Amino acid sequence: MKDSELLGKLQDAHERLSAGMQKVIVGQTQVWEHMLYCLLANGHALLIGVPGLAKTLMVHTLSQLLDLSFARIQFTPDLMPSDITGAEIIEEDAETGKRSFRFLPGPVFANIILADEINRTPPKTQAALLEAMQERQVTTSGKTRPLPAPFHVLATQNPIEQEGTYPLPEAQLDRFMFNIVVDYPAADEEQTIVATTTTGAVTALEPVVSAKELVGFQQLVRRVPAPPVVVDYAVEICRASRPGPSAPEFVNKYISWGIGPRGGQFLILGGKAKAALEGRPAPELPDIRALAQAALSHRLVPSFTAEAEGVTAIDLVSRLVAEADRRLRQ
Repeated sequence: MKDSELLGKLQDAHERLSAGMQKVIVGQTQVWEHMLYCLLANGHALLIGVPGLAKTLMVHTLSQLLDLSFARIQFTPDLMPSDITGAEIIEEDAETGKRSFRFLPGPVFANIILADEINRTPPKTQAALLEAMQERQVTTSGKTRPLPAPFHVLATQNPIEQEGTYPLPEAQLDRFMFNIVVDYPAADEEQTIVATTTTGAVTALEPVVSAKELVGFQQLVRRVPAPPVVVDYAVEICRASRPGPSAPEFVNKYISWGIGPRGGQFLILGGKAKAALEGRPAPELPDIRALAQAALSHRLVPSFTAEAEGVTAIDLVSRLVAEADRRLRQ
């Protein structure tokens, strides 16, 4: 099938996915659209929001519509790495009495992993996901086992409850393609949520895309060309975030560590996914602007001065985008 035909097929699937999500989820369109960009770009996402905003429901609904296996891992302080990856167990044959080791797969062996409250578990257990996220495989008892394809980690984090939590290391944060902020619904949306979820009605969902089709769409996104001006724009934003003699004044004042090359990679991949979902043959500058916050805000480290003055990473990304726009106009 030609790429132009695949683009049309993907656009049709997008419309049916939107219809399916709207049957279950009220509002939060930007959130699940960003999740979809991550899946199409073969990336992972971190969802940050207070409890009760349907983060878990969105992930589960998306997995149903995509016909993907789903596993939820509730992260707790006593969770061990083997609870995620699985472990070797001794099994005895009932007839012969012979004992042998058998690998019991953990919940990570699924297409979509919901890592719920990932910051509530120690770094040792958080790190158990690193190999899985980056290499799509896990190593246990000296053996490397591939994970099913596609494989995506969608993690949640509560931004208000910090007691007894373990902030994610920068190396692990950098492996998430998007940092998606889940906000409160609008007043009319909240009224609809309260009215519709307090009845006994159950919404039936039919799969829209198969796992095999999703892998094909992921390959299509990689083939979408990115115009040089779009690549230059994304790289300009990332490079401008790094303190140094040629950096903007606000960068040297408010940023300790800037955005690495992975930020530009994910920004372009997100732009390609967005363009492909909308049936366009290539990403444009507005796509990069629309995704900059999600792709970059977790990849820079604000300085002590920024924290003292209440300047957030989101504020800094907005200023970086504005600076790139200013240079583009020159």
